[in-house]
Amino acid sequence: MDGHLSDSAPHPRRGFDPADPLLFSGAGLTRLLEAQDDLQWLLDRGYAKTGALDLVSRHHQLVSRQSLALQRCTDPSARCQTRTKRQLELPSLKDCPVRIDGLNLIILLEVALSSSPVFLARDGVFRDLAGLRGTYHLIPQTDDAIDLVFEVLDRGLAASVHFFLDAPVSNSGRLKTRILERARLYTTPAEVSLVSNADASLKDQEGVVSGDSIVLDRCRSWFNLARAIIDSQIREAWIIDLSGSD
Repeated sequence: MDGHLSDSAPHPRRGFDPADPLLFSGAGLTRLLEAQDDLQWLLDRGYAKTGALDLVSRHHQLVSRQSLALQRCTDPSARCQTRTKRQLELPSLKDCPVRIDGLNLIILLEVALSSSPVFLARDGVFRDLAGLRGTYHLIPQTDDAIDLVFEVLDRGLAASVHFFLDAPVSNSGRLKTRILERARLYTTPAEVSLVSNADASLKDQEGVVSGDSIVLDRCRSWFNLARAIIDSQIREAWIIDLSGSD
């Protein structure tokens, strides 16, 4: 299950921890931003990420959840710039086959719809702190998350969409069924595959949708679909800006 909530709770909040309001606002957020600047400085000078993150986290007295946010949202500037060069703008959706890292995208949107923290990273991509740990459960926000994806694809006149779901994650089969059920309400032709490793399936592919740094570094081109959805459609999203922009 998600490491920071019970999906069977009466009102589940994917990716939420009771300490989040303290960790990611006020003094907690100020400390996090200062730590990120230090981490960015080290990464841009060739320091290994694991050691640099540990050093910065100890210096700024971050808790593990804050360190995880830094780890997911900070990479060497050169790597972020390379990703940006391969990013496709949304008008390019027209007549394009889209390939989606399914659990990665759906979970992120569930988190945003739950008003749990989502983080705008240095590469301009939204990420979350939800932890699968091998298990996934559909929650009330799942259908809305799926619908938001298809609405954008239909408006953009995408040629087709192919979701890749990690088969080893429990209930990925249920999510496949739900995606295909919702897909019947929309015009974009949809396919869902259960694969041993979604990251590997998306390597060297065009028109990829994912927030996974490894996927973005290995694909040929990608859409920042989650950011378009969260920015324009999810008003309840709790956005923590770690992009470093002024």
